[in-house]
Order: sequence, then C-alpha cells, then structure tokens
Amino acid sequence: MADEYIIEMLNITKRFAGIVANDNVTLQLKKGEIHALLGENGAGKSTLMSVLFGLYQSEEGEIRKNGKPVKIMNPNDATALGIGMVHQHFKLVENFTVLDNIILGSEPMQKGIKSSFVDRKLAAEKIKALSEKYGLTVNPKLKIENLPVGVQQRVEILKMLYRDNEILIFDEPTAVLTPQEIDELMVVMKNLAAEGKSILFITHKLNEIMSVADRCSVLRKGKYIGTVNIKDTTKEALSEMMVGRVVQLNVDKAPKTPGEKVLSVRNLCVASKVFKGLAVRDVSFDVRAGEIVSIAGIDGNGQSEFIYGLTGIEGLAPSENGETKIILDGKNITKKSIRERSVSGMSYIPEDRHKHGLVLDYMLEQNMVLQRYWQSRFEKFNFIKNKEVSDYSSELIQKFDVRSGQGNKTVVRAMSGGNQQKAIIAREMNKDHKLLIAVQPTRGLDVGAIEYIHKQIVAERDAGIAVLLVSYELDEVMNLSDRILVMHKGQIVGELDPKTTDAQELGLYMAGAKKKQQCGDSSRGVI
Repeated sequence: MADEYIIEMLNITKRFAGIVANDNVTLQLKKGEIHALLGENGAGKSTLMSVLFGLYQSEEGEIRKNGKPVKIMNPNDATALGIGMVHQHFKLVENFTVLDNIILGSEPMQKGIKSSFVDRKLAAEKIKALSEKYGLTVNPKLKIENLPVGVQQRVEILKMLYRDNEILIFDEPTAVLTPQEIDELMVVMKNLAAEGKSILFITHKLNEIMSVADRCSVLRKGKYIGTVNIKDTTKEALSEMMVGRVVQLNVDKAPKTPGEKVLSVRNLCVASKVFKGLAVRDVSFDVRAGEIVSIAGIDGNGQSEFIYGLTGIEGLAPSENGETKIILDGKNITKKSIRERSVSGMSYIPEDRHKHGLVLDYMLEQNMVLQRYWQSRFEKFNFIKNKEVSDYSSELIQKFDVRSGQGNKTVVRAMSGGNQQKAIIAREMNKDHKLLIAVQPTRGLDVGAIEYIHKQIVAERDAGIAVLLVSYELDEVMNLSDRILVMHKGQIVGELDPKTTDAQELGLYMAGAKKKQQCGDSSRGVI
C-alpha cells in the first residue's frame, strides 16, 4: 500500500554534462525502517540522496511524502519536510563550537519582542537531552577543529535530531570511523529506528547492511537493479547484484619468501599535538621486499603520527634510546624532504585523501602527475607537456576504473569519495617505488573495488615491493598480511603471524592486555 511509505522517489532521472547519474530510479522508504542503498563507486547513490535533500533537482520523476507529491528545491525545503542528511564529507564550520554548528540556521531566540540574542542555554539543554537519549556524547563547548572524526559525526547526527527530522539520510557514515565507532553508530541507528525515525543508509560495507538494515536497494551505473529484504538474502547475493558478477570476498594469496630489507626503522619518535609528550615512542622494525607488514591497533594509538613521521609530513622527536634512522633501499632518508623520500622509492596512500592525497580544485589529470610533473616525460624547458599528462592519466583512469563525469578533465572535488581514493591508488602504484605505504587503502570503496585493490596490493608484494599496510579493518589485516605488528600507546607491543593467530588474540594486543610477543625469524622485525 502507498501509505506505508513515508518517502517515495519515483522514476528519478538526473543528468550532468556527459553522464546520466540516475536513470529512471525508484526508491521507496517505509516508516520506521532502516533502508540501505548499495552500489559501486559512481553508481549514483549520493546523487540520488542529494536530489532528496534538495542539493540537486531531477530532470524527470517525482518525490512523494506520505503519498503526496512534494517539491524540494533546496535543503531548507527538505528540512521543512523533516528530511535531514549526514554527508560523507561533513558540512561543519571548523572554527565554530559544537553548539554553534548544531543550531546554525535554527537558532532559538530569547523571549521578548525586542530580543535579538540567541538563547544558548535553551539550545544547550535540548542538545544535552538529545545526547543522553541517543547515546551521542559530545561537549557542546569544544571547537570542531579539535574533535576526531567520530565525534564530528555525532555532531552531524545531532544537527538532524535538533531540527526534529524524521527522515535521516546517512551518506557513507562509516567511511572515516574506527571499528569501535562503527559499532557505536550501528547501535545509534537502531535506537533511532526504534524511536520511529526512518533511515536511508548509503554504504559499501555488506556486514553493516546485514547487521542493521531491514531492506536494501541496489544501484548499478545509475540504474535501479532491485530491492531485497535483508533476512532473505546473503552478502554474496548483494555483492553480485551490485557489481554484476560474482565477487571474491576473500583474498587469494600464495605463500612467498621475503627478500632483502627495503625499509629499516630504528627508534622513531613523534611528538603529540594533542597532549604533552610522545605520540610515537621508539618504534623499530623492518619491512622486506615481497612481504606485506600490517600495523594494527585501535585508532588513536599513534598510527597516524607514526606514518606522518615516516613519510616526512611531521618532524621527528629526539629518541633517548639511540639514534633515529629511517633507511629506504639502502639510503638514509631520516632528514630528507617529502619529495626526496618519494624520489627515493616511497609511494604513499594517505589516510586523509583530501588533506594529504589530492589537490581538490585541480583536474584529475593534474592530480595523477603530482609527484612526477617535473620529469622529462611530462616537462620540457619548464613547461608541462599537456598531451603527455592527458595520455598518461587516461591510461591510469582506464586501468584502475576511475569514474568521473568529464574523464581526466574532471575537477577532483566533484568526484565521489571512492573514485578520489582510486585515483590516489592509481597514481601511487604506477610510479617507480620500492616501498608502498598504504593507510586505509580501501576506505570508502565498494566490494568490487576492494577486491581489485587487494589484488593490486598482493601483486605489488609478488613483484618484490615492500608493503606497509595500516588498516583498522581486522578482516583486511588478517587476510592481506604476512606479518602483523600491533601498536598500542605509540609503541609496537607485539608481532603476530596471521596464519597462527586469530581476531581475539589480536584484539588483546590492540587493547594492551598482551605485550612483547615476536614471531618467526628475529632478524625480520625489531620490537
């Protein structure tokens, strides 16, 4: 019956220059359900939700709320209809406080005819009540720029709840969260649905869909494929609907003997920007050619600072336990610049693709040569060879299936997060390198892209490249690794063999409950 649907998007078509993002798509959301929207990167999921939230207007189709046609010309119209959205890339003012971000545009005014002051006390009381009701703990006085991404997301959710939205759109809400934060968000979503909220949930992660969603609609290349009840389907069936073929969900990797030492790190220390003291304390280890070494740990235990120090983004702090050394392919790069480390054979897939991976307002082809544009292939007499850059980037776009509306001329900011990630991976894997540092390489990618990237990482290892992987996805760590180093409170507290350990033991090391176990040949790692 039509009246069981709180929102209906009927036969929606949305076009951009050179692409049909949504091609006659129908989506129906029931009252009080969690409805997942699944599809590959660039399948049109975020575009469809942007149409619902009023950021775009469709050329064809109709939107109904409670069976009645509605016009949504902008986000104010959507808010008036009780529709709220948490965007994949948060829409927060970084130098505003939590409270100011939540009430922005909906400020309660103090009572009185002539009053022009915001009633901050009333706002704070409502925010506190919502925080307690839904388990979204946050300090309203703190500035956004000082908050981790997991807490920023709570602020985005509170923005929706503060406006009494009844239809909640979550666009890739777990793409930047740790496993613990993801578990917390799943509980929050279930609580919201139990309260009668209706949720549209865009994600690539099949485990999340199976754990919280009631139904799932699948898009592929802008077209509607179908809607299924979660209790009647499997992850394998969903992945095949999404990609159009059977997807290998487990990593197929043959045993391999590591070669010569490529990276050797001794007594690496990095100061914390959050607290006094060191975020990374005297970390020492080796990575050899033809092996994948993973750094596992709960987010916030120094992994980011460690990578920043290793790649040159952050300066190193003095060690009290000996001289700090970073040796790459026999060269001492301890005091080298970022470019010098790159030229020496280091490729780096960063955790934050916007901050450290891309120039968002450059075209895709320009981003593809960011670390090579001065080479003779792309430059002559200080002028860029535009045709060479264009041809090279087109090759990478095709090879790594990077999808964008205007090909290599697309401004990167306009691309989906998953395709931005694939662009970085294409650039870093295709340059001359001995070491690949990959931090959350499959963050925001669909299962088909994850399968492909995992194969590429294993191919790097099989070609004799040393791979250092940092991931918060335990399945990824267990499936890809040849060795696992566990980081806790800025130190390596254990070295584990993925063939002889399990997630439970790994979790004990990550929590700091077990320490200082080393596996295999002692010459292969230093703890």
